[in-house]
Amino acid sequence: MLKKTIAALAASIITASAANISGAGASFPAPVYFDWAYMYQKATGNQVNYQSIGSGGGIKQVSARTVNFGASDKPLKPKKLDRKRLYQFPAVIGSIVAAYNIPGIKDGELKIENKDLAAIFMGKIKYWDDKRITEDNPGLNLPHKEIVVCHRADGSGTTFNFSYFLAHVSEDWANNVGIGKALDWPTGLGGKGNEGVASLISQNPYSIGYVEYAYKLKNGFGAAVLQTASGKWVEAKEENFKAAAKYAKWTPAKHFYQILALQPGDNSYPIVAATFILLPREATEMNKEVVKFFDYSFKHGDEDAKKLGYIPLPEQTKEMIRSYWKEHGIY
Repeated sequence: MLKKTIAALAASIITASAANISGAGASFPAPVYFDWAYMYQKATGNQVNYQSIGSGGGIKQVSARTVNFGASDKPLKPKKLDRKRLYQFPAVIGSIVAAYNIPGIKDGELKIENKDLAAIFMGKIKYWDDKRITEDNPGLNLPHKEIVVCHRADGSGTTFNFSYFLAHVSEDWANNVGIGKALDWPTGLGGKGNEGVASLISQNPYSIGYVEYAYKLKNGFGAAVLQTASGKWVEAKEENFKAAAKYAKWTPAKHFYQILALQPGDNSYPIVAATFILLPREATEMNKEVVKFFDYSFKHGDEDAKKLGYIPLPEQTKEMIRSYWKEHGIY
């Protein structure tokens, strides 16, 4: 009886001391955040509940203080962070791919020039056997089938990074569609979250959409070969994502604001993006709990991130983030 009482008391102490952390935002890093949360709960008993609702929703919820942390693939500039009273730091790096579902065309067989990708998402290239595509793919049997464009329907950091890339490779896109988390799409089907776009691609033969690489791996999509900043063909592969990511120049004084698209280098994949965590500045004690989760993930979660197709932050960057946490009294 005494042993049972002691065991029950110990369990109640662990439960009482366990932190329940809530976060919401980007679907881009959701697979790795779910894995990290599971790992962290097993190790510490602390629960991290993350809602994959899109970067726009994450920014809104943390700004309204309805969650303990927000997540966004679109970094906020220092002035906006000051206005919203938020801290910001990167958590992991991922890549956005042009994922396709074309029967008979295997992964990595299809080449699309960057400017032509913009034309596809503007509805100006309508068929897979358009001359602009077939010229870059001699010997590939591209069908005379209408291209089904799949895009995001919600406020999305993935859309921000994808549209940033397209605006820098296509003047037509820059002038007529622009850059943003939510766009007035000229064509296509809209889905919520990377999950929703992946579902649309799966359901629609002859489709193309943009998703984070983890969703491409999970669903077995093909990914188009795109071009580096200098115009060289580059495959959607981990080594090419890493080649681009190494050019990141993080500045803690600017709350790590950095956009990673179109980095230099012969093998740099053109649409690489960091994903960021946003914390309310006044919530010091809860921020310490959130920071413990990410610190644990930085120390123990790199292999999980790699398995899912993400690029862990370099150790030097992690130390920079820890110094940033210390500076703000949350580590």
